[in-house]
Amino acid sequence: MCLFARLNPETRRILDGIPALIDKTFPLPGRFRSALPADVAELSRLLTSGRGERSLSYLGRPNLLSAYLRYFLPWNLYRLCRLLPGLPISLAANNAVTDLGCGPLTFCAALWISRPDLRNIPLEFRCVDRSGPALEAGKKFFSALAGGSPWKTIIVKGDFSAGAVSGGRGTAFALKRKPALVCAVNVFNENYDGIAQRNTEDFARSAKVAARLLDGFAGAGTSVLVVEPGVPRSGQFISLLREALIEHKRPLSPCPHEEACPFPGGVSRTGKNRWCHFAFETDDAPRPLHRLSALAGIPKERAVLSFLLAGPALPSAPAPVIAQSAAPETPVRLISGAFPLPDRRFGRYGCSKRGLVLIAGEKKTIEASASGSLIKAVFPPGEQRDPKSKALMALIS
Repeated sequence: MCLFARLNPETRRILDGIPALIDKTFPLPGRFRSALPADVAELSRLLTSGRGERSLSYLGRPNLLSAYLRYFLPWNLYRLCRLLPGLPISLAANNAVTDLGCGPLTFCAALWISRPDLRNIPLEFRCVDRSGPALEAGKKFFSALAGGSPWKTIIVKGDFSAGAVSGGRGTAFALKRKPALVCAVNVFNENYDGIAQRNTEDFARSAKVAARLLDGFAGAGTSVLVVEPGVPRSGQFISLLREALIEHKRPLSPCPHEEACPFPGGVSRTGKNRWCHFAFETDDAPRPLHRLSALAGIPKERAVLSFLLAGPALPSAPAPVIAQSAAPETPVRLISGAFPLPDRRFGRYGCSKRGLVLIAGEKKTIEASASGSLIKAVFPPGEQRDPKSKALMALIS
């Protein structure tokens, strides 16, 4: 499947209408509208550099909740709508999805927008978050977006990491039933953000704790989706989480293999960060959203994220026997943007079961295969390596 393909016409039409739908569902008096860009900028600061000043109930403040609904919710919907259609997520009638740290039901709404094949299937979404106002706003927003949908949304207030959730006996029973999918979107960075960069032991421990938490909500047949910001720290966390989950789950995407991660993040021996993340242009995002972003002083020309989709482990099977003389094609997930190489060639870094790969070729060929593409590569004889990155050299098949 192609990751981050351009929005199809229907998805783009729905997303273009999201800012107006939010305004209609959550009317903002004119006297408060002029302060909206400043509120967006302040909330952005509290979610990044000012995390230490942020209280657990920050979305209980009406102006910050309004800023979240009008800026972060649409941008998160856009990112997920670019991602979700390219993921092998299969859901059947009466399946359940447990969404940890769901906020205003962002994942549920994005799935409804971007996967029309699922809209008429009865599904149950268990949406867990510690912010009551965000949950209530999400319930109201999803009803306005998908009124009459057969999807059932159960909102559960509490800190899922501590097991402190509320909602009565029915809620507790629902959470014990194993879902088809457990997801956590922009959740775990709040846990590891305070860990010092050099404290690799605690950082690795945070990934193991997250894996155990996800396993606790999942069953043997459950898939797990984790989406994090596309910064180096998040890429490192995703790599460690993959390693912690791999005993019970197999990586499905973006990984084209189950071997060690070639993009572990941190600082490499060459002194450069290499982390698994994907960036894509946002020119097809809603115009009003771009205008609000510009007014808030945080324009977004590109969206960036790191993610991992893992699925049920398969029974082990004997490895296929390949003739020594054969030059088999190898799946490679392209990770980086295109960049120039010597001899008027261009390249992109990629991930494969053979490790870090540098795909090289003519500019037109390389640019035609976007970041996130899963391609078939051929390796020249003798394991040729790029002298700068030490990556294996390969060509697009």
